[in-house]
Amino acid sequence: MSAPSSAGNILSLIGNTPLVKVDQLDTGPCELFLKLENQNPGGSIKDRIGLAMIAAAERAGLLGGERRHLVEATAGNTGLALALIAVQKGYRLTLVIPDKMSQEKIFHVKALGANVVMTRSDVCKGHPDYYQDLAERLAREENAFYVNQFENPANPLAHESTTGPEIAAQLGGKLDAMVCGVGSGGTMTGLSRYFAKAIPECEMVLADPEGSVLAGYVETGTLGKAGSWLVEGIGEDFLPKILDLSRVKRAYTIPDRESFETARELLCRSGIFGGSSSGTLVAAALRYCREQASPKRVCTIVCDSGNKYLSKMYNDFWMADQGFIDREPTRDLRDVITRHYADREVVTVQPGDALLVAYARMKLYDVSQLPVLAGGRIVGIVDESDLLLAAVDDEARFREPVEKVMTTRLRTVDVRTPIPELLPMFDAGLVPIVVDGDEFVGLITPIDLLNYLRRRMR
Repeated sequence: MSAPSSAGNILSLIGNTPLVKVDQLDTGPCELFLKLENQNPGGSIKDRIGLAMIAAAERAGLLGGERRHLVEATAGNTGLALALIAVQKGYRLTLVIPDKMSQEKIFHVKALGANVVMTRSDVCKGHPDYYQDLAERLAREENAFYVNQFENPANPLAHESTTGPEIAAQLGGKLDAMVCGVGSGGTMTGLSRYFAKAIPECEMVLADPEGSVLAGYVETGTLGKAGSWLVEGIGEDFLPKILDLSRVKRAYTIPDRESFETARELLCRSGIFGGSSSGTLVAAALRYCREQASPKRVCTIVCDSGNKYLSKMYNDFWMADQGFIDREPTRDLRDVITRHYADREVVTVQPGDALLVAYARMKLYDVSQLPVLAGGRIVGIVDESDLLLAAVDDEARFREPVEKVMTTRLRTVDVRTPIPELLPMFDAGLVPIVVDGDEFVGLITPIDLLNYLRRRMR
């Protein structure tokens, strides 16, 4: 293998991302191109603005020397970008993150050395726990540099000076529509300003999650009341100060379900592994393409990598819990069960398995109890307290078989049992074991029932 011709640090790899044409999805008469920002070293488009905002602060004398602490409010990806850059430059970083963000993002920024402050995602701007207000207050109290992507002019300038020119060059200056989402507003504003000069005929299109106020603002000129949404990184309940929507004449409101299904389809059919906001943007781009009467060249962005959402939209159980995967209703307790034994979804152990095996499966699958099966029949159940009582005085007992500690006094319920009859079992600390005759169907935990009741609200 030949040595590379030149080398630089990880920051030299930010930008100059590839652009690909989508051939596997129905784009109507149009050509759809995707700018793969998930190929940045931090895995998202936010690497560009992280680098630009820190560089601008250094040039202005706001960062560097004795002032080496940054604070930012982030949905995750800006935090990842800042953490990547801070560790290269020797800065300390505190991130304020809403509690709806995926665990993968949180683990990632912590692994890069950032200090994470979690706050509420159910409050609006002006509330003391709103993530931007909290970050600004922390920066003031600790005399740190508040990055403030929502008002920082270096944010849109990064896209005006890099992302836009790259797209124009890759498409030979021929582009009819650019589809963007809005988080901080930097991408939409920067690209809009660049294309106004370089490709003035290019139409700017907004992709907005259902619940955000931005699509309604484009359509009516007024700000409505924000709802809630599960897509991460885009959509807002206010107008960021750096946001310029003046060239946006068309907006699409995309429900969470459509966003997640589109992202999953993009992976299955095109092999492109995008995050939840990428699903929103591609869904909006596909709607735009299919509405056209004549061929157009359309571009949108794969904002970040899907590996940050493996526990969410790429997890079938999470999707089912949210009501985004439909199952044929049975109108009995099978509708409540999350993991069905017949579909090989239930994590089990056998009577002869060691307690260490049971412990490992509980940890791996994040469950607190396991059914014990022999010959396809449930013969017991083992939970965390059984393991704890066995091993607390002698860790060697982890090697003993499950059958020595499992509970054999089982409380089974028929699949046709009314839901209210489960409540006394939960109150007694029991896990209902659902059977259909002699056949084991699955377990029901309180969170399974809560998820079922919440799904019925939709």
